[in-house]
Amino acid sequence: MLLERLREYAEVQLGDSLPPPGYQLQPIRYTILLRRDGTYEGFLDNQSPDAPRGTPRLAPHAKRAMGIVPKLMADTGEYVLGIPRVDPKKPPKPERVADQHRQFRDLVDDCARQTSEPSVEAISRFLEDRPPIDLEESAGFDASSTITFRVDGVYPVDLDPVRRYWAQRRAPDKPAGDVGEIATCIVCGERRPVLERHPLKIKGIPGGQILKDLISANSNAYESYGQPASTVAPTCATCAEAYGNALNALLASRSTSVWAGGLAYAFWTEPKARSAFAPIAPMTQPDVNSGEVRALLQSFWSYQRGEPIIDDTRFYAAAFGASGARAVVKDWIDTTVGSAKASLGRYFALQEIVEWNGAQGDFLPLNWIAGSTVRRKETPPAIVIQSLVRLALAGTPLPMDLLYLAVRRSRAEQDVTRARAALIKMVLQAGASSTELQENTMAKLDVQRDDPPYVCGRLLATVDRIQRQALGSTNSTVIDKFYGSASSAPASVFGTLLDGVQPHLNKLRKERPGAYVNLDRQLQDVLDLLADFPTTLNLKQQGLFALGFYHQRAFDRATADANRAARSTSGEEQDPATATPDE
Repeated sequence: MLLERLREYAEVQLGDSLPPPGYQLQPIRYTILLRRDGTYEGFLDNQSPDAPRGTPRLAPHAKRAMGIVPKLMADTGEYVLGIPRVDPKKPPKPERVADQHRQFRDLVDDCARQTSEPSVEAISRFLEDRPPIDLEESAGFDASSTITFRVDGVYPVDLDPVRRYWAQRRAPDKPAGDVGEIATCIVCGERRPVLERHPLKIKGIPGGQILKDLISANSNAYESYGQPASTVAPTCATCAEAYGNALNALLASRSTSVWAGGLAYAFWTEPKARSAFAPIAPMTQPDVNSGEVRALLQSFWSYQRGEPIIDDTRFYAAAFGASGARAVVKDWIDTTVGSAKASLGRYFALQEIVEWNGAQGDFLPLNWIAGSTVRRKETPPAIVIQSLVRLALAGTPLPMDLLYLAVRRSRAEQDVTRARAALIKMVLQAGASSTELQENTMAKLDVQRDDPPYVCGRLLATVDRIQRQALGSTNSTVIDKFYGSASSAPASVFGTLLDGVQPHLNKLRKERPGAYVNLDRQLQDVLDLLADFPTTLNLKQQGLFALGFYHQRAFDRATADANRAARSTSGEEQDPATATPDE
């Protein structure tokens, strides 16, 4: 299905921008200039500051591994001129270089015979006579760079007969070379010669080697029914080149791809529809004030009200990872644009949560949410990004694995960041109704919620607040010492914490009676919601604890900011003895 959709994209969406069969855009460093009779005139060095490897140009392409495979009239100095490249780590192999040059000449001679093109015949004569040329003597000559030819102002590689010859050479009607048996192609369904090696490597997938094969088997363990190499998934040359061009084009564009968490995602819509839907910007750089995000939220609410999904254009998303020199398909989403928009709207509704200071904040970028599960600058596990994208585009609930990662990170840091709180909320609200989401339950402090884990999280934040108001800045806080045990076994620590908070309240009662009244009332309000302290908390309950902790701290900061703003507006001076907390 994936390869079929990619072939459709190549044929319809890319259309005329597709390179000719067997051709790829590649940097050409040197151009050898010839007359029509094959006489050498000079050369051009196409290197420039903007193109250090040479000017990009469509030229014959062939994938090489270990064997000798010449490319038609556009290849390295070893093939074109028989000059070995300079590599201090690898001594030159004169016999191999001579064989490379011989096979290159044989290919040009065959092309000249088959096409009868005068410019190709000129190159054949030049290679036969091989007069001394100044190219290899020029300063900085690099035999590893690509060299092509221009004959009387014409590039032979651009000629239609030459392109047809190369297409037939790379994809013959009968099995030969890299082409295996005649079989049914898994993409187009036609019986054609299938490739043992697919012609294009995939670019733009993080990890492993730079260029990767999407379909290959390099040992018996990976073969299916004894089929070697790429014949494990029989594909004809036309389809193999089409899917390779399509995937490389998708991964090369910022509007159709995104890298996150060691994965490369490609997004596209049904080619014939040419839909404008592009989910990358909303997911990676969401803006709460943008019309696009508001429209996505509206799509979700409309869908929840039972309104029909209008846009039934097919939408596709594929995730790719790396395993050495191979591209690995990590995920595949096949849905409609309308459903994807509704799912993306729900994704934003799920992640809504107050800022650390209680204010309404922007939506969070995908990488921020995923990064909250690991230490700073670490790459989150692939399952995190994969699960978030699947939630955003297909509406699949987040797995509990992500809750475990978020809870573990909170315990390690003794803190709950906004991104981590949002992720916890997204996991816990997997089955939330549209009413709960519209009412923003779990987005901010719920003083009526009496779930013991949630209340225990609020209680820890309150105890910490009392300590800070009584003692100011300290080397070690209640959170530093007790967050881990309080979030997993509340009964083991809260008795001690409540005993320890009494001296702090007494200190505040004497020195700051206003703060004492507010904090004592808050402590009692929280305790009134608890019948008893839970002995242990399971994973889901630890997530609720983290949310209660985060909500209470955000509410406290918002209250303090509001009090400061009110006094500033009225011109009232602050009395330290009656100051509200966090001031």
